[in-house]
Amino acid sequence: MSFANLHLLLHILVPAIVVLSCFRQDWQRAIFLMLITLLVDLDHLLADPIYDSNRCSIGFHPLHALPLLPLYAVLCFFPRTRYLGIGLLIHMVLDSMDCRITVGVWFV
Repeated sequence: MSFANLHLLLHILVPAIVVLSCFRQDWQRAIFLMLITLLVDLDHLLADPIYDSNRCSIGFHPLHALPLLPLYAVLCFFPRTRYLGIGLLIHMVLDSMDCRITVGVWFV
C-alpha cells in the first residue's frame, strides 16, 4: 500500500475510531458528519494542478488555511457542530502529518 493510499484510508479510519471510542451512542450521525468533512478537499479543485504530491495542503488551499483552524476548534464546543469540528480537526491533523512526511514541513 502506498503512502498516498494509507493517507486516504486514515481519513476514514481515524474518524471511525474516534466515533467508536467516544460517540458510540450516536455513532451513525457522528460518523456521517465526520466523514462529510472530507468535502473540505473540494478546495483542491481550485489549484493548478489539482494534485501535486510535493505540495502541502495546510496553508495552501483556502479551506486548509491556518486562520480557519481555530474556527474548526471552536465548532467542537457546540453540540450541534461538535462532530463537524472534530472531523475537520482530524482532517487537518492528518493533512499536516502528510505534509511533514512528504514535504518535510507541518504547513506552508
